Amino acid sequence: MLWPKLKIAVPAHLPAVVVGCIVALMLNLLGFHVATIGSTFSFTLADGSIGAGIPSMLPDFEWPWLRSQSGEMPLAFTWQLVSDLLSAAFAIAMLGAIESLLCAVVLDGMSGKKHSANSELLGQGIGNIITPFFGGITATAAIARSAANYKSGAVSPIAAMIHALVVLVSLLSLSTILAYIPMAGMSALLIMVAWNMSEAPKIIHLVKKAPASEVLVLMVCLLLTIFFDMVIAISAGIILASLLFMKQVADMTKVQDISEQKKHIHVELPPRWKVFKINGPLFFAAADGVFGELAHLSANQDGVILYFDGVSILDSGGVSALYKFIEKCKHDNTRVLLADFQFQPLKTLAKAGFKPDGVHCVMYSTLTDALDDVVTT
Repeated sequence: MLWPKLKIAVPAHLPAVVVGCIVALMLNLLGFHVATIGSTFSFTLADGSIGAGIPSMLPDFEWPWLRSQSGEMPLAFTWQLVSDLLSAAFAIAMLGAIESLLCAVVLDGMSGKKHSANSELLGQGIGNIITPFFGGITATAAIARSAANYKSGAVSPIAAMIHALVVLVSLLSLSTILAYIPMAGMSALLIMVAWNMSEAPKIIHLVKKAPASEVLVLMVCLLLTIFFDMVIAISAGIILASLLFMKQVADMTKVQDISEQKKHIHVELPPRWKVFKINGPLFFAAADGVFGELAHLSANQDGVILYFDGVSILDSGGVSALYKFIEKCKHDNTRVLLADFQFQPLKTLAKAGFKPDGVHCVMYSTLTDALDDVVTT
């Protein structure tokens, strides 16, 4: 915390680690026990002897569930194990994807370039699948490291590859020195990293300016992380954010009576006929409400024209609600004319085997064709 005030071009973490190592070494010499990487972690050498700290050799291939620390029992690969780890794996995958894409967006703003989200997640996924077979753990892109990389002059992915090689060489050649790093010092570094990542001023600004739904997601994730764990927090946060997003999208889908709008209606409609335009996606969260409203508006009408030009998405829930609406109109002896479908809704209807009977329900390629048919009949 104090080092940056000295305005020295050396990252604060480096002198912090050095000072922590010196203090830990002095305390151990005085008879106090300070846990270090060397005293906390161990590994088995090829000759069967036990080494301390970080292995100064390349990792070998081993099934992840068979790899264990000294004193731990190897896991048995069972469906119960898969079930127990599934929720944690999902949460870690979501956290990794969000962190990496957020990092890419930040770098886009710094460099003026555009990242490929699919390439980013595909590369990260492949790496995180392969790594555990060699004793590694999941990793994501990091904003702090990536920003430092760019500010140092990096212009291509080669910089990240060189960074990986430097880390590898350091682990292989400096493992003896790294064993003296105290665990308490590592904890201090992680606390500072976590604090910097939390970006408290931005959080305060978000709480003051953001919509209530986003603040709700933030507070739920924060409280669940504190009182339970990150896995539960991320899972609940994703579910809550998805539900709120679906509600917002569903609220965007509206029904509009355009029977009197000359912009769309170029002919005089017969008595007891209405034209309704649907705007927004007709998916399961919105369809029932939309067609329920249409059923109310269509009561006591001889016929209605549904103008689908503003419907970009139609799912199976929307198709089911449409069937119910048509059946109700048929029962009430109200004709239903469907006009001007976009490609995706039309494709969904085709896959669902939707076939109007040609009497109570008829489809038209354009609104004009439907209006002309109403006038001539």
